[in-house]
Amino acid sequence: MANSESTSQRFYITTPIYYVNARPHLGHAYSTIVCDAIARRKRALGIDTWFLTGTDEHGEKIERSAKIAERTPHEFADAIAAEFRCLWDRLGLTCDDFIRTTEPRHVRGVQRLFATLRDKGYIYKGFYTGQYCVSDEAWVDVGPGAPCPDCGRITETVSEENYFFKLSAFERKLLEFYEANPGFMQPESTRREVLSFVRSGLKDLSISRTSFSWGIPVPGDEKHVVYVWLDALVNYISALGYGSDDPADQARFAKFWPADIHLIGKEISRFHCVYWPAFLMAAGLPVPRAVRANGWLLFDQGKMSKSRGNIVRAETVQEVLGADALRYFLLREIPFGQDGNFSFDALVQRYNGDLANGYGNLVSRVVNMVHKYFGGVVPEAGPETPTETSLREAATRTIAEFPPAFDDLNFSEALKSLWALVADTDGYLTANAPWKRHENRPESDHTALQARVLATAAEAIRVITALVYPILPDAAAKVWQQLGQGEIVEAAKHAFLANLAWGGLKAGTRLGEPAPLFPRTEKDAVTRMQNLEDENNRSAVDAASNPENALKAPVPTPAKAPAAAVAAPAPEPAVAPPVAVQAAAEPASAPASEVKEFPATPPAPAASSEEPAAPQEPQFITIDDFAKVDLRVAKILVAERVPKADKLLRLEVDLGYEKRQILAGIAQYYEPEKLIGRKIVIVANLAPRKMRGLESNGMLLAASLPPDGSPVLAGFLEDVPVGARLK
Repeated sequence: MANSESTSQRFYITTPIYYVNARPHLGHAYSTIVCDAIARRKRALGIDTWFLTGTDEHGEKIERSAKIAERTPHEFADAIAAEFRCLWDRLGLTCDDFIRTTEPRHVRGVQRLFATLRDKGYIYKGFYTGQYCVSDEAWVDVGPGAPCPDCGRITETVSEENYFFKLSAFERKLLEFYEANPGFMQPESTRREVLSFVRSGLKDLSISRTSFSWGIPVPGDEKHVVYVWLDALVNYISALGYGSDDPADQARFAKFWPADIHLIGKEISRFHCVYWPAFLMAAGLPVPRAVRANGWLLFDQGKMSKSRGNIVRAETVQEVLGADALRYFLLREIPFGQDGNFSFDALVQRYNGDLANGYGNLVSRVVNMVHKYFGGVVPEAGPETPTETSLREAATRTIAEFPPAFDDLNFSEALKSLWALVADTDGYLTANAPWKRHENRPESDHTALQARVLATAAEAIRVITALVYPILPDAAAKVWQQLGQGEIVEAAKHAFLANLAWGGLKAGTRLGEPAPLFPRTEKDAVTRMQNLEDENNRSAVDAASNPENALKAPVPTPAKAPAAAVAAPAPEPAVAPPVAVQAAAEPASAPASEVKEFPATPPAPAASSEEPAAPQEPQFITIDDFAKVDLRVAKILVAERVPKADKLLRLEVDLGYEKRQILAGIAQYYEPEKLIGRKIVIVANLAPRKMRGLESNGMLLAASLPPDGSPVLAGFLEDVPVGARLK
């Protein structure tokens, strides 16, 4: 099936639909802001554009997360989907539709596609036994008990009746499609990864589940629910009206499908570049024209995710610096398709350097001088001199160079070229100094210079503002009014970018009142943003620790809550306190004898003839500190020794909502086989660490017994359910 050519009269762009397992963060905002910028530019070119985003709300992980949060799955999804919609509105994003996979229109579309694939002979019933990663909602080709190759979490063995899609039948068709459409998937790293996956051989794909119920029922066999990735991918067509008998829905689907761009995160390339085209080919539907994968947004050099505890909310930046500052930073600082690091320091530097001291200062200088010297009316420029010619040619080059870079999603280079024009204009203004009158220059000549320079600089600002509008919509709207051009939104509706050229700002135009765009930020902006994030994290912990607040604020999945370790020295009591037991991280080359445990008791002080020091006051922690520690009841499913590590046991534990692997330095005190089935207490939100090539996700809680500090695992006399939280 060939990839048809795009028509210039319509454009359809989509974000990934975001999984409702936690509140939106800056990584979600990045993808959606990119799509918003593209959609704004397309509309301003006169192209009928449809911009879709939404939320993915089904699957086993959501069902488990809702149970932990003490909600129904629908309540859980409702709360977090509302957070996404609220954030997009707050950031001023112009999505045309917001699809939720729990909506009837989506359910109808999924069931229609499933029935079509079944009727065409591409679906059959079978029985599946294999490994499933609940975190990624993905089948993985690893052995029992092995970690997921993508996220590192322990997979679960699933044995159940399933429906299968004949993915193997599309191996050759997909490879032929990729060859015929080399621009289908980008960047090149994504293309190489997908080609390697398909060339290694495709197996038929399980596309239903029977071990849980939170999903869309398979039509005609309701004990099955549709596999969450088939369910989720259909959003791109169900939102347009696929599966509907309404003529208006059918017309919209016929108009906008296939999509021009699916913009996705690089970690879900396989689903969009392999499974989705195969489903569509099997159903006889056109394949999207392009899939573009953005890189990860890194914070503290790690992927931004709640499992790492390093997320940043877009609201934080919006509140302190404004949405435009965030948009500019993300598109200027991060080459699209590559991973990019985010920090508050870099954000403030870019804000002050490019926006406050650059574009904002330039606009302020020119508009204020036109008001001061010409009563707020654009003067007649008069004859052009070589300096005006140079600036006009620079602007004309930018008008020609900016669009192809932007349309190729090379936003960083497009903005770099545009800010070169900002610098050229600022340099032109400084070199001609219209505010400075030379003693030997007649008044009439000085006025003529002022008119020529300010009219030329104002026109350059008009060009800059038009081009930057999709990236800085709020600031551009203010500048457009200050230039006397009216509402930029109305200009966009009349395709003002389609015929952008030098000379649009006419003499006699009355400028609006000058107003600040990007006030240079205070020195404490970084601290303010960090404090807002700290406050948000405390609020999330409070909500998680109090079930009565569950419906007042979305609660992160406990297993994914920001990692925290709380320790405070205290006088040793008569009875040894509980201690968390986990082996310390070791260098890759460390011998087994060097694997260390956290000390259970401090070493005894050396004898001294000096008078003993007075005992120190205990260092207390607050209730907020304690609330950060997520203590959970877990059941040991697997216990085995780690080869060449005498002190380490590898445990697989059941938390009720997921299974975990934990490495513990208790092999000298417990026989592995006697631990199986035992209920223990673990610290569930400790940051993962690797030992002996294995990832440990949590700590056991134990008492430390004198004199040697041997551990005794904490337990219960009563029957306590797995997954219960200790408070």
